[in-house]
This record gives sequence, C-alpha cells and structure tokens, in this order.
Amino acid sequence: MATYVTSDAHGHVRALDQALSLAQPGRDDAVYVLGDMVDRGPDPVGVVNLVRSLQNAVVLAGNHEMLMLEGMRAADARDKAGWQFNGGFATSEQLERMPQELVIDLLEWVENLPTFAVVTAQEQRASMVAGTTRAYILTHAGIDAPRLRANLAEMSIAAGAHGGYGNVGARELAVAMGGQDAEDLQWIRQGFWDVPTGLVGRDGRGPVVVAGHTPSISLARFSKLMCGAGIDEKERGVVVEVGPSRDTGGVPDRVCIDCSAAAGFPNGRVGVMRLEDRRVWYADVNEGE
Repeated sequence: MATYVTSDAHGHVRALDQALSLAQPGRDDAVYVLGDMVDRGPDPVGVVNLVRSLQNAVVLAGNHEMLMLEGMRAADARDKAGWQFNGGFATSEQLERMPQELVIDLLEWVENLPTFAVVTAQEQRASMVAGTTRAYILTHAGIDAPRLRANLAEMSIAAGAHGGYGNVGARELAVAMGGQDAEDLQWIRQGFWDVPTGLVGRDGRGPVVVAGHTPSISLARFSKLMCGAGIDEKERGVVVEVGPSRDTGGVPDRVCIDCSAAAGFPNGRVGVMRLEDRRVWYADVNEGE
C-alpha cells in the first residue's frame, strides 16, 4: 500500500482531478488531502465533491474550511465579509445556489474533519535511509515543534543518541500531537518553516512533517534551507523539501506541498506526492479554471 498526499487545490477541481489521474493511486492506497479545498478558485464545491468521492481518502481541515464554517454561520454580515475578503466569494456563491440540505451536509462533514494525521511509509529513496519505515506528520499548515517535543518528554520519550526521534512510534506521535493548538495546525508559518523541527536526527531518522498552506512560490519569505527556489523554470509552484542539514543527516525534515493553486493561472498548480519515494505528479491551473 502506498500513501499519497495533496493539498490546497483551492477550487481548481480540474487540476486536482488531473493530478490524481496522473498519480493513479490504487485500490489499496491511501490519499491524504491536507485541506484548503475551498475558496480562491472557481469550483470549490466541485473540489469537495471530488475529494469526498475518493476511495480510501483521509481529509484534514485547512484554515479556509474553518473560514467557510465561520462565514456561513456568522450572524454578523461583517464576519461573512471577512471570509469573502479572504477568497470566499466563489464558495459562498456556490453554496447559496445549492439546496439547503446539501449545504448542511457539506458543512457538517467539514466540521468533523480532523486537523492532523500520523502515518508511516517504507522509504524507497536512497537519500532518505532506504528500507526503513519513517513516520510522517500530516497537517494543513505545520506544527509547533517545541510543544511537540515537550509533549513527548512528558510521555517520558526523549531524543535518541543522534538527536532525533527515529524510534518513536506513530501511536506515540499521535498522542503527543493531541497537545497542539488547532490554530497553529491551520495557520502557522513563522516558527515552523524557518526553524528546524528537531525531530530528525544526525542519522537521518525521525518524523518528517508534510504541510501545505504556504504557497511554494512565496515559501522563501519564511523558509531556510529550501531544496530549490519553490518554482520551476516557468515560475510554477512545486513541492519543496525543506531543512536538510548536518543535524538531520542531510534529510529534509519538512515538505511543503502547496503548489500555489491559489495563485491561479499561470503560476498555480496542484501536486500529488507519494511518500514512499517522494515522486510528485503536477497539473497546471489553466486560464479560466
């Protein structure tokens, strides 16, 4: 079984569908969608419907899903205007045209989405300690790494001899992640992209965090030690690995999978990454889509 991850389609349903078609996750594979399905693009409800139709999909809530919930349930028109100012116009217009029972179903589904997941994948890339099993923390925006390490310490789990947490199981990580602030998981940038997590040790082992939220085309404003510029030769968004250093054994401890779909044409893309070998499939956001 393989594990695929995507994020931040932002209403660009055709690009998400094409990227998934290129990746071709199988019947026994898992697909994790890390939020921000809605807002910005022209068909946010189409993205939600596509994601809900996926086999073996696990969906996490992003900040734009929370903005949608707050905006749709706001008693004050100014609160709804704040959501629309943040890209919610297309979403609100689509929801207003839908039958009420379908709107209620969609909002209740979103309201119950988790904010993180912890998974494991068998490494297949030589530079990532091939043959070992690695834990991945998946969330929309990132994590408060010092708080996570403190929670692990409270569970009597310390870093290993090489400084990382390669021997910590997914279950223990999930318990420690329960102490995270939901607002950090959905909004954090500074304090995550610009600081090592301290989870990967000098032997290259330890959990890697995969997140979206920050478009790769602007990631350099927040991040250090990026593996690339966050754009390709045509200035389109790409998946970016972050943080390889001597302290991590040259292994990136974070991955940004927001390929800037929110920017639309011509820079925006949707990416789907397979964790086992870090292969990525892209679909461009076309003009008018």
